[in-house]
Amino acid sequence: MAVRIICIKKDEESNENPYLAIDYFEWVNERINVNGITERTLIHDWIKDGNGEAYIKDAKGNKTYLIPAICPKGNKYVKTVVDETVTDKLLLLPECEEK
Repeated sequence: MAVRIICIKKDEESNENPYLAIDYFEWVNERINVNGITERTLIHDWIKDGNGEAYIKDAKGNKTYLIPAICPKGNKYVKTVVDETVTDKLLLLPECEEK
């Protein structure tokens, strides 16, 4: 199964790793039109274990897939770039609205 990440929810505290500031993702399964909200570590495990794919879409419809990562302190997160030499489009997604 694949889901498109449509927004991110960040915590209010400052964090040296911007990926760890993300608490959860809101997503949509475009194939069956189902929405959901999933915590950062659960998305990481779901992608890493090979059960799922998550991506973001740009204005032209191009997909960029999320990849799992672990910081030196052992915290799990996801990103769309192999290294941080370019801006990660995931971090540019809009903030999710409170529900």
